[in-house]
Amino acid sequence: MPTTKQLADIGYKTFSASMLLLTVYGGYLCSVRAYRYLQLRSSRRQAAEDQKTSTSGVL
Repeated sequence: MPTTKQLADIGYKTFSASMLLLTVYGGYLCSVRAYRYLQLRSSRRQAAEDQKTSTSGVL
């Protein structure tokens, strides 16, 4: 039978590990969102440049 101190240590380690995993997962989600935002911004900028060059060729 584990002692009270051992149970407290197990609980602390479990809690710490779960917080670490949540932090890593949150960082992953944040980086994915930033990457998608940068990709979207890049594609919009490219589309704007394409539209600008296609309309300037008409004049």
